[in-house]
Amino acid sequence: ITNKTVAIIGAGASGLTAIKCCLDEGLQPTCYERSEDIGGLWRFCENDIEGQASIYKSLTINTSKEMMCYSDFSIPEDYPNYMHNSKVMEYFRMYAKHFDLLRYIHFKSRVCSVRRHPDFHINGQWEVVAEIYGKQEAAIFDAVLVCTGHHVDAYFPLNSFPGVKKFKGELMHSREYKHSEKFQDQRVLVIGLGNSGADISVDLSHVTKQIFLSTRTGTWVVNRVCDDGYPLDVVHFTRFKNFLRHLLPAALVNLWGEKKLNSRFNHENYGIKPQHRFLTRYPIAADDLPNAIIAGRVIIKPNIKEFTERGVIFEDGSSEENIDVVIFATGYSYSFPFIEEGVIKTNGNHIPLYKFVFPPHLKRPTLAIIGLLQPLGAIMPISELQARWATRVFKGLIKLPSEDMMMADIAKKFQYNNKRYVPSQHISLQVQYVDHMDELASLSGVKPNLLNLWLTDPRLAWEVFFGPCSPMQFRLSGPGKWEGARNAILTQEKELSGLQKHEPCNHALAAVSLSIFMKVFGCFALFAVILAYL
Repeated sequence: ITNKTVAIIGAGASGLTAIKCCLDEGLQPTCYERSEDIGGLWRFCENDIEGQASIYKSLTINTSKEMMCYSDFSIPEDYPNYMHNSKVMEYFRMYAKHFDLLRYIHFKSRVCSVRRHPDFHINGQWEVVAEIYGKQEAAIFDAVLVCTGHHVDAYFPLNSFPGVKKFKGELMHSREYKHSEKFQDQRVLVIGLGNSGADISVDLSHVTKQIFLSTRTGTWVVNRVCDDGYPLDVVHFTRFKNFLRHLLPAALVNLWGEKKLNSRFNHENYGIKPQHRFLTRYPIAADDLPNAIIAGRVIIKPNIKEFTERGVIFEDGSSEENIDVVIFATGYSYSFPFIEEGVIKTNGNHIPLYKFVFPPHLKRPTLAIIGLLQPLGAIMPISELQARWATRVFKGLIKLPSEDMMMADIAKKFQYNNKRYVPSQHISLQVQYVDHMDELASLSGVKPNLLNLWLTDPRLAWEVFFGPCSPMQFRLSGPGKWEGARNAILTQEKELSGLQKHEPCNHALAAVSLSIFMKVFGCFALFAVILAYL
């Protein structure tokens, strides 16, 4: 069991933790990374390189360091709560150095093919062919972890816009955007109001003559800085609030969420009120967008009706001429062209994977996809839990259900997402952070036992339930238990060093969380009573 070999494709946020999880289970990892460095999406490059994920220079992560760290390696206390991409890379380098991961990575190695071994039905092995410094080499592995993410293949829907071929300005995808300087004094149209579209629009608005931001549906905008100055996910991603979210009617949560967001700025007045309710599509984190709109640097426009030679006509009949550049912030599609045909079965943008990890039809569960999902929250801890589970499946310590049971679970999740969320390109990938972390943790036997904690360690139980559902909670017990997890949880407010310098962290944040939601719960209860008497 302990000498099984595992091929890992990609050395980004998912690939790094996959290497460590293999080592934790006594497996022998070999990681193929097509670039010359680790980091994947989070490694900024001056030029857009085909086949590699790409980010812009100013990008700051929209999940806090408390909630995005790996479960047994906290981010340094003096790092900002929301880190610039360069700080994220520093953390990855520290993680790789601390656990000695670099020795297992082959850089400048592009995986050409992953095919089932002729005796796959017996041994579950895979033949991996990689091009290393221009020379193809083949190797046989007992298992494969695919950690390539889904921010590589740009979704560029040019054919969806009439007249676009006659447009004489520059057309580009957001993945090509690197710096704002080259757009000095230009008139730029950004298509798509997601996180990238909003961030790029604000970034450009400081140097361009005018930014126009076109949106088909509008969106709800959340602020990274939440109640009492705490990070948004630290305040809201708790087991207590997750319990309330399941307990309360969706209509009441929608009313509360929309009222809270509109209290900062009225979305309708700013031209971005969405056509959907608060819970039916993930919001975007765009702290500076309202400031840019109210200052006139960004002008919100509806969907595009058609292009002209030098401009665009919008669906409301308005038009803008002399547009120099159009940036399509229209997201990404995903594929696995190097994997043998038939291994990953796709239906449009829907890839049926058990728990978003295992192809259900393989006779031997020796291939897993890590990080192919879109959580409301950080992906790093989810990828880590996926890899912890997958490596134990590879070792035979955990047995997957029958193919029929896995397909039923996949269909159930797909139907749930279709019912809950408005249609979108990535609807099949969406998961709720706390729910999905707990689901994965249960599969590996590492979900914290709250009842046992209340009886044996009430102080810890209080923080686990009312405090942020940080990754360290999944190192308290079970396989991979970390002795430092309890202390990391009880002192996690020290990570908020710039916010609470004089209060003891663990009690202050839990108290804030509890008091806020008691008020909200009381308001909901009062509202329900009023409705009952109407």
